Amino acid sequence: MSRAFVNEDATHEPEPRYALPPRESPRFDAAAARALLEGAHVGNTRSAETATGYAWGDAALAPHIEDLIREAEGLGDERMARLGRRYLRASGR
Repeated sequence: MSRAFVNEDATHEPEPRYALPPRESPRFDAAAARALLEGAHVGNTRSAETATGYAWGDAALAPHIEDLIREAEGLGDERMARLGRRYLRASGR
């Protein structure tokens, strides 16, 4: 293989893991909303989308995102609150 296509210095970070209850659990959507924000926080939204089955900005999770924004603001976590607001804009809210 040509060296042009080999990055020997690349680090291979493991995919983030998300603590999700079973999909049929009434807590799944809240956990999925948290996972999407956590994925965005580490710059890997795609892994959270894959794990949850929800796309970034899915309006079905908006009420849970609103709860997470309030929680983040209460904890002084402006980064997570900002990500939550970004999610809501993507959802059309």
